[in-house]
Amino acid sequence: MADKSKISLPKPTPETEHFWQGTRQGALKLQKCVDCAHVYFPPRPFCPACASRAVSVFTATGRGMLYSYVINNRPHPAFDGPYSIAVVELEEGPRMMTNIVNCDQTPEALQLDMPVEVLFEELSDDISLPYFQPATVGATK
Repeated sequence: MADKSKISLPKPTPETEHFWQGTRQGALKLQKCVDCAHVYFPPRPFCPACASRAVSVFTATGRGMLYSYVINNRPHPAFDGPYSIAVVELEEGPRMMTNIVNCDQTPEALQLDMPVEVLFEELSDDISLPYFQPATVGATK
């Protein structure tokens, strides 16, 4: 994964606090519109589909599939290269940008539509980042 000392930590806001509280507890939190049932990410105080402010927070399964990725071979202070920059489509519908870890960073290993599952890396007392790994690597949640 990453060199913790070289990653800029996100700063939770009132709109994202539930998400970061969830990651600290090993849970991926999403929002769902009470009015139109749209599930979305990233966090925001209103539904991006209908603009309703009646939204709820729930715990996602943490499962999804690899939607898209690029393998970055350029040096980065926080990551040993190469590493993937990926978009995962969550089982609940939203897509999320992340990194795929615990597998070779090659086109042969990073197959589109492959099942993935979330895991969390604690970077500080307040921030744990969600990464994804092939679902066969660990036990499915």
